[in-house]
Amino acid sequence: MGQRTPLYDQHLALGAKMVDFGGWDMPLHYGSQVEEHHQVRQACGVFDVSHMTVIDIRGAQAGVWLQQVLANDVDRLHATGKALYSTMLNEQGGVIDDMIVYRCEDGYRLVVNASTRDKDLAWLQARMIGFEVELNERPELAILAIQGPHAREKVAELVSAARAALIRELKPFEGLADGDWFIARTGYTGEDGLEIIFPAMQAPAFFNDLVGAGIAPSGLGARDTLRLEAGMNLYGQDIDEDHTPLTSNLGWSVAWEPAGRDFMGRQGLLGEIEHGVEQKLVGLVLEERGVLRAHQVVRVAGIGEGEITSGSFSPTLSKSIALARVPMATADRAEVEIRGKWYPVRVVKPTFVRHGKILI
Repeated sequence: MGQRTPLYDQHLALGAKMVDFGGWDMPLHYGSQVEEHHQVRQACGVFDVSHMTVIDIRGAQAGVWLQQVLANDVDRLHATGKALYSTMLNEQGGVIDDMIVYRCEDGYRLVVNASTRDKDLAWLQARMIGFEVELNERPELAILAIQGPHAREKVAELVSAARAALIRELKPFEGLADGDWFIARTGYTGEDGLEIIFPAMQAPAFFNDLVGAGIAPSGLGARDTLRLEAGMNLYGQDIDEDHTPLTSNLGWSVAWEPAGRDFMGRQGLLGEIEHGVEQKLVGLVLEERGVLRAHQVVRVAGIGEGEITSGSFSPTLSKSIALARVPMATADRAEVEIRGKWYPVRVVKPTFVRHGKILI
């Protein structure tokens, strides 16, 4: 038996197919993964993501410390409520984890992946020595992600007037507190929506309110196809400690200025640039019948080989799509080996669908 979120009983009552996910018992789907996917793209759905880890950072040197341990620069968060995406790197520039960082009134809030919790905490704690900084994990909190074009308005109808006003005023990549709730306009689906962090004891009742209002409960299956269509990386597949942001379509998340900010991994990345970045992460579209899967070989004529990192059938495109790490010289065509046969694929920018629009 794995760890369980506060909504485990609700998932069972709704008929969810439960699976192990990084040591947690989580819903894969509630009957139809494809239907849940379409609900999020066209209206809205709710995901239980309470398995993820919330870490609050406080102290006089919290900002200075985070500038050293993260590749992005928290000094860019000029006001309370602002958020940014960042990676956390090892000395060679490999990705230990990726996360969202929020600027709070009295410090910062990190939301990191569930599967990397133990190593993240150990790595951060080992680098606190000599800094006036306090790290506080918040296991008593739950997280719900309500995603889709109608998500903010639907949630606003179910909460207090003050929280409804906050939801309507939030800008993309902002998160603000209202009492013991923290409401952020962020997500992992390529659609507008909210991520709400709040006391776990309140989660079952609010989840029931959301489902009762017609917001579709959605599982890990739809979450994966939605994030893949949006070109969002999954830790452990598209990013890991053996690959840097520069080879993972995440160069934009590395803050090189100010030049004197010697964050962990900076020298490793500079060495990779000096040597020459050899690979990149691209999107693939299979025009024929078949399914693209992780670890299938990608062959680029006259250039070399790569590998699919994530692949699946896209419900929005009705085609198989993938993210793949390939040689830098790769242009717009390649081949993928599926069950011993080679199939032509189109190479595209690794963002297939955003805000309901097909981009390829």
